Amino acid sequence: MPVSPHSDLSLYTSEEMGRVDQLASASVPVSTLMDNAGRAVARAVRRYMRPCRVLVLCGPGNNGGDGFVAARYLAEAGWPVAVAEMASPHVGSAAAEASARFEGVRVPFALAEVARADLVIDAVFGAGLSRDVTGLPADLLQAARKVVAIDIPSGIDGATGQVRGNAPHAAMTVTFCRFKPGHLLYPGRSYMGRLVLADIGMPQALLEQVPPQAWQNAPGLWRLPEPGPESHKYTRGVVSLCAGQSMPGAARLCAGGARAAGAGLVRIAAGQDAPAYRLGAPGLVIDDGPLESLLADKRRAVWVCGPGLTEDEVAQTLPALLEAQKIVLADAGALSAAAGHPEKLHGVAVITPHIGEFSKLFGAPGANPPDSVRKAAAQINAVVVLKGASTLIAAPDGRLAINDHASPALGTAGSGDTLSGVIAALLAAGMPAWDAACAGVWLHGEAGIQAGAWPIAEDLDRYLGPAREKATRLQHEYGEMCRRSLAGSHALG
Repeated sequence: MPVSPHSDLSLYTSEEMGRVDQLASASVPVSTLMDNAGRAVARAVRRYMRPCRVLVLCGPGNNGGDGFVAARYLAEAGWPVAVAEMASPHVGSAAAEASARFEGVRVPFALAEVARADLVIDAVFGAGLSRDVTGLPADLLQAARKVVAIDIPSGIDGATGQVRGNAPHAAMTVTFCRFKPGHLLYPGRSYMGRLVLADIGMPQALLEQVPPQAWQNAPGLWRLPEPGPESHKYTRGVVSLCAGQSMPGAARLCAGGARAAGAGLVRIAAGQDAPAYRLGAPGLVIDDGPLESLLADKRRAVWVCGPGLTEDEVAQTLPALLEAQKIVLADAGALSAAAGHPEKLHGVAVITPHIGEFSKLFGAPGANPPDSVRKAAAQINAVVVLKGASTLIAAPDGRLAINDHASPALGTAGSGDTLSGVIAALLAAGMPAWDAACAGVWLHGEAGIQAGAWPIAEDLDRYLGPAREKATRLQHEYGEMCRRSLAGSHALG
């Protein structure tokens, strides 16, 4: 299923949303969108908070304008509201108009006013932050008892999720139209509190004119292949793994992940070490023949190289796989063997490093992980899956998915080997590399969620089938939603 550039899963940077806003100004007044945004904030506050004394801290830009509107609607609803301006809006701007329409209490931008408030609405800076937040604005937000942030907590970079200077931990964040990458990326994600996405009436056609390059990872971004009545093990796909002598457990975990995720057949190329693997699951096929003869089987298109392998074993296997033009997922030992020399991975389809492996290959991601992962994918012309609290999946053409659907329970030895097997199973089923990586990460995350608080890697296999069933159901629901939306647009036309 092709990615829809105007899907609800799309993530827009502040620059991309700025271009959408510019296009919108020709048909929808900025003041109208600002009024809708502020009303959405007031509605969310009234829904999730009890009436209390509210102080709205307003910056001079559109974020501050949203704050003035929210203050007006809350005051009209009977809440005790005051506004404190960091600086006056620019004369003639939509924010200045919103300020003029607010006829309520205005107080100094001071710590004493924050101390009197039960709830502070942060309308100081938005997602397009261009400098660190320090000084008085930071002091006021840090002193607040409870914060609701408009767009994003002031101090969080909307593009990277990094904290610039200081930022408050919000009880709730209300953003508009589409999420920003910084809403999903850590550490910023931990500052959001309840995350509310509000529709402010931005025309869909305008969003289509600014195609995003990033998406939230979920069913609907990709489509899992579904076996038909005539499917068999070879149409479902064969996954082959290169086995190592010293760490057979890693290959077994990878194989288990591939089988549980739906691979039709999983084979471990163990060579002379075959006896060490024959005590595994009875559904596994253990090959003791030379790798060269196994590579001649055209049905064995997808291979996993790295889990449980030493650098010497990688040197004996990876070049042979690439020369045979196999679809290769490289992980673990294969990544260690290429440390400092990422060009050794040219020709692989997918790599799945954790932060340590990524840093040894490409250098530390620094303050902009999305950009770093995109550059890495382009450098080796392969899909890069940077595993973490918010896993990043980048394609060589710049597409990026951010996965926030997972559990801390996945932080256990062997979990990454299982993930490699899951992605390999989807590659073997015929999914394109980026789609397979995105879907595999989501299924792995869902299995971790279903497995509970303290699973071990071996436990995850039991939940991959239910995870795939859930993903299939959700993608059907998403498809039906899209069909209804399309039918409605045709009817309006």
